[in-house]
Amino acid sequence: MDALNEAIGAVNDVFWTYLVIPLLALVGIYFTVRSKAVQLRLLPDMLRDLRSAPERAPDGKKAISAFQAFSISAAARVGTGNIAGVAIAIALGGPGAVFWMWLMGLIMGSAAFVESTLAQLFKVRHSTGYRGGPAYYMQHGLRARWMGVVFAVVIIFTFGFAFVMVQSNSIVAAISNSVSTATGQDAAGWLAPVVGSALVALVAVVIFGGVRRIAHVAQMTVPFMALIYLILGTVVVVLNIEQVPTVFGDIVGAAFGIREIGAAGVGAAIMMGVRRGLFSNEAGMGSAPNAGATAAVSHPVKQGLAQTFGIYFDTLFVCSITAFIILVSNPTYGEEVGAQLTQNALEANLGTWALHLLTVIIFLLAFTSVLGNFYYSESNLAFLTESRTALTVLRLVIIGMLFLGAVASLDVVWSVADVTMGVMAMVNLIAIAPLGALAIRLLKDYQEQRKQGLDPVFTRDRLPDVEGVQCWEGDRVRETSEVS
Repeated sequence: MDALNEAIGAVNDVFWTYLVIPLLALVGIYFTVRSKAVQLRLLPDMLRDLRSAPERAPDGKKAISAFQAFSISAAARVGTGNIAGVAIAIALGGPGAVFWMWLMGLIMGSAAFVESTLAQLFKVRHSTGYRGGPAYYMQHGLRARWMGVVFAVVIIFTFGFAFVMVQSNSIVAAISNSVSTATGQDAAGWLAPVVGSALVALVAVVIFGGVRRIAHVAQMTVPFMALIYLILGTVVVVLNIEQVPTVFGDIVGAAFGIREIGAAGVGAAIMMGVRRGLFSNEAGMGSAPNAGATAAVSHPVKQGLAQTFGIYFDTLFVCSITAFIILVSNPTYGEEVGAQLTQNALEANLGTWALHLLTVIIFLLAFTSVLGNFYYSESNLAFLTESRTALTVLRLVIIGMLFLGAVASLDVVWSVADVTMGVMAMVNLIAIAPLGALAIRLLKDYQEQRKQGLDPVFTRDRLPDVEGVQCWEGDRVRETSEVS
């Protein structure tokens, strides 16, 4: 197993260093310039557009709202990547990894806007509302169904298999650490299959209920759990307020090699910051557009902005809190990795009760991440086939991956996730590079209507030269705007 992990790690280092990271940087900077930093300029619009009301779906019930679509993507974003992932980045890349995580999130916010706006433009109708994502804009926008098929297969493997294993592995690690702290004995051996079995049962109940149940669970759970975690982190920062300037200095200094901390150099800081940052906020990866496409909004840019806000919520708020919890606790770099590092740092500042509370938070955030991951897999399976049998098989395989991740080793699980995540990001970035011009045109249309004091409404006749748009007929969209 060690040899396998070393081989995967070697492939990852080359793959990310020479392909994924340069492509992320180029595309992110390109769209930041083209959109005049939309991810920074239109923050007020992001908050306003989250409140827009949805239309009715074809089955008579309410379609997915902008906030519910945001919650589904947040359910996949806000999870172990924010707690365990950040801890791994700091342990292996030093404090400088946090700086590169921040920078990547800010730059890639423009790509997040583009991909979710495109997902709205090229979405298709479904019985419960809408469905879409990169596979759909590859087929209808680029006229390259083969590329959509490749992406659909990769995202199913990445989110339905690899990321689900990461979530269950982190849940087991957190619960094992909590039980070991309470009993004084190592509980990892016998606890993993028990927790894995419980996860299988819980997730099965939800994923067989459909997307509305996923949206409901995510909408109710994610903001509440994130708020508790942010409060805990803020308390830790306040208790250690005198260390904050030093922590900032360590983050910036280590990011550029000015201040060497631990064994990690600048290269390790960049590598771990970008990898774990992408796992956490998913900007440009092509995952969030699958949720963004489900929203019933009056203009594609509205959901593009709403999903861009998720980058700030995830990276600048939640990930930063984790970083400060760890860094004010004087961690030993290179020794503790995963959720245990964050748990132990929280325990050192607030007491054992905080460690156990964080276990509950990790469980619920990871649980909702699994639900978001399932929706992404289901949506892309529908792109490949409408077979109910295939959907049932997918659900059963995902449940199996949950159990496998619970009993597998941490290193192997994260290494596999890095490979699939990198492939998925590359396929999506190659697609949005030429299609991004459409998102910029939509942004201009949105801003012109705002300047006129209007609630922006889009109809497909506003882009008469663009083929492949499946929705956005005038009457239906105007009706949606009136409801909003």
